[in-house]
Amino acid sequence: MALIKLEKVSKIYGEYSHVIKALDEVDLEIEKGTIVTIMGPSGSGKSTLLNILGAMDIPSSGKVFVDGIDISVLPERSLSTYRKETIGFIFQNYYLLPNVDLIGNVLSPLIPYRIKESDRERAKKLLEEVGLGNRLRSKVRKLSGGESQRVAIARSLINNPKILLADEPTGNLDSETGKSIVELLFKFAENGKTIIIVTHDARIAKVANDHKLGRNIWIKDGKLNDDPTYDLFCW
Repeated sequence: MALIKLEKVSKIYGEYSHVIKALDEVDLEIEKGTIVTIMGPSGSGKSTLLNILGAMDIPSSGKVFVDGIDISVLPERSLSTYRKETIGFIFQNYYLLPNVDLIGNVLSPLIPYRIKESDRERAKKLLEEVGLGNRLRSKVRKLSGGESQRVAIARSLINNPKILLADEPTGNLDSETGKSIVELLFKFAENGKTIIIVTHDARIAKVANDHKLGRNIWIKDGKLNDDPTYDLFCW
């Protein structure tokens, strides 16, 4: 059984004559331990799809199954638990706390809960895994863009989620730094995480296409296409 399965998922904004169909009866299956890139022009529905997978938004129609559970009908308390335990988020702009050290930032998703010593040890281990083991007490404001994104990746893993959702994770980085971030994400996929990346960067799609765990999905006008020759440059 696929880890993620979407059945006829649509998302509609507006009403009457001003209706925008961000997703149009999307069917999609994603297996555990794969790394998927979602590419498409601005306004194609990429971020809407990511938000629905992360339970930050709900579909107008259709079903979204994760581990066999239809999350599109869960009450808010259950969705909150789903976001905490199943999903890790990685953002283009990092959203780190500038005056807090690296360990504090990695632990920030646990602030509403009781932070245990085992959580602090896990935060240290994650920072070591992303290559920042020697910067544990550094403040975020002293980091480069690539280092900040590595902290954000470590933060996304603090609850040991099954799925990582990355929204333009290399968008603010130079080419070499972006490459290292992509390689890091692929390493976590090889260790069993399911990773979904929304990106405009065709280089990431190429890396995914060439990798045994990788897959490209192209989206245009709310519709998906698995064909890598899909012409994104046509209106």
